[in-house]
Amino acid sequence: MNDLLNPAVPAGAYAEFLDEAITASRAQRRWTPDDGALPALYLGHGAPPVFDDPLWIRQFFSWGQSLPKPKAVLIVSAHWESAPLSLSASAAGTPLVYDFGGFHPAYYRMTYPTPDAGDLARRVAALMPDTEPVHEHPRRGLDHGAWVPLKVMYPLGDVPVLQMSMPTHEPDRLMEIGRRLRPLREEGVLVIGSGFLTHGLPFLTREQFSGRGVAGWSVEFDQWAADALARGDVDTLAAYRSAAPGMPYAHPTVEHFTPIFVTLGAADRADARIRTMIDGYQFGLAKRSFEID
Repeated sequence: MNDLLNPAVPAGAYAEFLDEAITASRAQRRWTPDDGALPALYLGHGAPPVFDDPLWIRQFFSWGQSLPKPKAVLIVSAHWESAPLSLSASAAGTPLVYDFGGFHPAYYRMTYPTPDAGDLARRVAALMPDTEPVHEHPRRGLDHGAWVPLKVMYPLGDVPVLQMSMPTHEPDRLMEIGRRLRPLREEGVLVIGSGFLTHGLPFLTREQFSGRGVAGWSVEFDQWAADALARGDVDTLAAYRSAAPGMPYAHPTVEHFTPIFVTLGAADRADARIRTMIDGYQFGLAKRSFEID
């Protein structure tokens, strides 16, 4: 039985991390215009087991600390597929969506109150063309694809967070949405696509899910994506359904991969540099996460 799924103290690793992390986060330098554009991120967000994995906690927090603290975060998660393009509630203290099951009750009591993100909501709506109408949802909270990684990266909850839905899985349209969001990066907003580079949960064996071995399809897809990213080959990535090895096992449904195209669109520049910040596997799935400057 995997300790991450059945920890002796739920979120115990997170509790041990907090004192040092809060001190560091309070001292973190905030973004200024002199810093230039923040990178666009794609991350594997995980679920409650993140809070019981000291390595993953350290990776997420170190990544956040490597950047100036953003003025705000705009995040697109695999777990909000909705058309028309929609924005989460933007008032201070945005509620959380506990969209997972089978975990200890402690995780359903977690909170992550963040500041008002109304200015960002208005800015995002203004950036979208008439052909991409924006619905501002007054009650929709942050799902675990947003609040789980951000609770680790910015544990003080002192950064406004706005979530945006995915209205489609069509790569070209998601790329265009990302391009529309590009100016936000120059305004100190961290634009994040949140998914998981492989997500074939139905095809994991008991041993793989317990951390003993990794499925070949997961490794093959991960390596294929890493190679395409290193070459900046967006066309190959967009053809993942037919071009990628390991399909459809790596993504029997595609919502954990397609946020990558919002990230790529937000960083669509000929000289953009991609840096892998997290790699390896968790429960047999590829954790690969990266930033593009």
